[in-house]
Amino acid sequence: MKPSSSDPQLIRVIAENILIAIDRIERRFADVGTPDDFLSSDAGIDRLDGITMMLIAIGEQLKQLDAFAVLLDLATRYPQVDWKGAKGIRDFLSHHYFSLDAEVIFDVCQNKLVGLKQAILSLHDSQVGEQIDTLLKDEDADG
Repeated sequence: MKPSSSDPQLIRVIAENILIAIDRIERRFADVGTPDDFLSSDAGIDRLDGITMMLIAIGEQLKQLDAFAVLLDLATRYPQVDWKGAKGIRDFLSHHYFSLDAEVIFDVCQNKLVGLKQAILSLHDSQVGEQIDTLLKDEDADG
């Protein structure tokens, strides 16, 4: 059953989806030493395609977190992450797929994912879901 946008467990579901995608990226990126490794063979291009798809999925899931933006305050809680860029990469990759820059994808994988993964792990393991549940119950009682 898919959770509704008022379900406090939605944050954990989104976080789990993002962590799955990051794990797939890390596995696919493990043998990549340079951006040229993506372009030097069919296997490298397939790897680039798979990583790109997971980055698109992550961006989409991050956009779903926007429904909880006021409660989560991600930018303040996790300033090491470029949240706007992490969400925006989805749009760029989706609309400019045939003009991908292997160096940009390499940089994201090598330098950006670790901070995002730490933030999402922290969010997943935090008591945010319970905080939202309490706020939603308070809103229901008031209104």
